[in-house]
Amino acid sequence: MENVAKDLPAGAVAAVLKPSERLPEGSLTVRGYDFNHGLDYHALLQSYLTTGFQATSFGQAVNEINRMIEAKQMPLGEQEGDHSALNPCSRHLTGCTIFLGFTSNLISSGVRESIRYLVQHNMGVKWTPSKLIARLGKEINNPESVYYWAQKNNIPVLSPALTDGSLGDMIFFHSYKKPGLVLDIVEDLRLINTQAIFARKTGMIILGGGLVKHHIANANLMRNGADFSVYVNTAQEFDGSDSGARPDEAVSWGKIRMDAKPVKVYADASLVFPLLVAETFAQKPNAFIPEKLND
Repeated sequence: MENVAKDLPAGAVAAVLKPSERLPEGSLTVRGYDFNHGLDYHALLQSYLTTGFQATSFGQAVNEINRMIEAKQMPLGEQEGDHSALNPCSRHLTGCTIFLGFTSNLISSGVRESIRYLVQHNMGVKWTPSKLIARLGKEINNPESVYYWAQKNNIPVLSPALTDGSLGDMIFFHSYKKPGLVLDIVEDLRLINTQAIFARKTGMIILGGGLVKHHIANANLMRNGADFSVYVNTAQEFDGSDSGARPDEAVSWGKIRMDAKPVKVYADASLVFPLLVAETFAQKPNAFIPEKLND
């Protein structure tokens, strides 16, 4: 080996053949799942954390959501009331208020069942209980519906762009048939903002971008930022849109706290979100019963 080294250009040897340095203490070793051990889906998904690329972001998102859940289960102190006189939402205050935001197209996909599971078992809060949406959920009277369970479990469903789309079309025609319908968007704005203001801690899980992403993040601006945050979308930041803005942009605005550990997964939510639910909320199906949360 010494003879070979003598024949090599000294500059190249100095630049390339350097001794390896140890990784910093606590660094994770890149390693994927070994299928020689058999097929264990839970272990497979856990291995994503050390797989690299977006798989590692997925693993970090799992950890971040589990941190939200742990914070939610922390008991409140004696001085921490439910602020019922000030907070228009009648749900009991918990250790962490989790805001779940998603674009409407996901309700038209199979992700609907994952969202319905969370709402059915009292695990999520989504935007807004416009009283109109709550009434629709009640009238649907179908346990396969997200909004049926939202009104049944008193979970606010806020939609700041309620008039955009098919429902807006129906409201438009109704306004001619029976004039007089008034929808107060300011009341819902007070609801989402005060939920953030009076929360002990907050977590954001946002699927997709655009208005729903900004609306939740802006509510958390009212409390100097969310404590936990997970974004799942495919948007890039090069066009300057809010959809593609990374978590550090929200930190700069005070929408995410500076000491938080936010995660963005660059992926299609229909691929990722059911797996996130499988590794987080679905692992603790009995942890969100209101009596247990407030013991």
